[in-house]
Amino acid sequence: MPVISPLPFSLAPTPAAPAASRVRWNSFPHHRRLRVETKAGMCSNGFDSTNCFRMEEVEPNLSPFLHKLFKEWDDRKARGLFHHDITTCEAKVLPGEHNFVAILIEGRDQKKRPTEFGMNQVLQPFHSEKFNFTKVKPEEVIFRFQETESDSAQYFDGAPPTVSASPSSILINVSPIGYCHVLLIPRVQECLPQRVDRESFLLAMYVAREARNPFFRVGYNSLGAFATINHLHFQAYYLKVQYPVEKAPTEKLTVIGNGVSISQLVQYPVSGFVFEGGSSLEDLSHVVSNACIFLQESNRPYNVLISESGKRVFLLLQCYAEKQTSGKASQEFLDMRINPAVWELGGHLVLKRRKDYDEASEATLCRFLVEASLSEAEFQELKCCVLEFLASASPEK
Repeated sequence: MPVISPLPFSLAPTPAAPAASRVRWNSFPHHRRLRVETKAGMCSNGFDSTNCFRMEEVEPNLSPFLHKLFKEWDDRKARGLFHHDITTCEAKVLPGEHNFVAILIEGRDQKKRPTEFGMNQVLQPFHSEKFNFTKVKPEEVIFRFQETESDSAQYFDGAPPTVSASPSSILINVSPIGYCHVLLIPRVQECLPQRVDRESFLLAMYVAREARNPFFRVGYNSLGAFATINHLHFQAYYLKVQYPVEKAPTEKLTVIGNGVSISQLVQYPVSGFVFEGGSSLEDLSHVVSNACIFLQESNRPYNVLISESGKRVFLLLQCYAEKQTSGKASQEFLDMRINPAVWELGGHLVLKRRKDYDEASEATLCRFLVEASLSEAEFQELKCCVLEFLASASPEK
């Protein structure tokens, strides 16, 4: 793999600086190749639930994508671009049935950008005057990429003028909760609001598959489910431990489309669906994105966890923001300041106070997640609506 020279460029809606290199990934279907532009990086340090390691020691056979992503992320860490050093944060796996992962990041909520929209509407228009990802610093950009017809995976120096005016991008998350915490921004300069569409969700699925690693997950938070920026984005990071939701028991509900299986979580404190199977990744992506579209158009907040390199997808349902605004949230949990986004619902919980971290227990976190989730009656009612919609909107053969 050739060495890549530095790539300075901006996401602002002005002509981009010349690109230094780009890569084509040959594991995408022939009609969905991506060309990636990147900057050079440094060596990697990994993070699991208890320790920090050299990435090469933890994962000696990384995919080319993850190898480069880790190096680029470490380069940004070395430059001091993050609000905190995630590799020095305390973390532990709690004893119990679920083995929740707790991490202490004191004051993280005070360093993050404030939410600039109401939490009562899942679909809201994009507002250019508020913070969005066209305003990030150029050094926060790791990759930008777009589709290409080439079948080969190669790097080239100098991006031609035919490069799309609005490529998709991968940025660092400046307030990380895990190693290599990044943001995936589809068609960044189109300024899409935070709502799932089929094309963008498929892009997230491709990124998960390209990682070829079960410990690198991709997540999505809708508005009302603790997305904090109304500019379409997914998140991803590496955590070398099985998420509690990934090992939760499931109960099969139905099979639709081209063999996509839909199950529901059981014996887990959060209500949700599990999608897997299908004749292709595209089939699975189509069904899940249809479910997301139904939920957001019904003003139902939700979170998505893309697991096992795109082979399993968890669609998690919650109502915690609604309880906060209506005064129905327990003061105990309000004081803990936990925002139950996709990672928290999946079992990786960020705690901001030393007291909460030291006293964390499975019983307490289960009670919190139950409060954040739908009641059993609410879930059963919504489940019927979702399954009925998906049955009527089965993907084309």
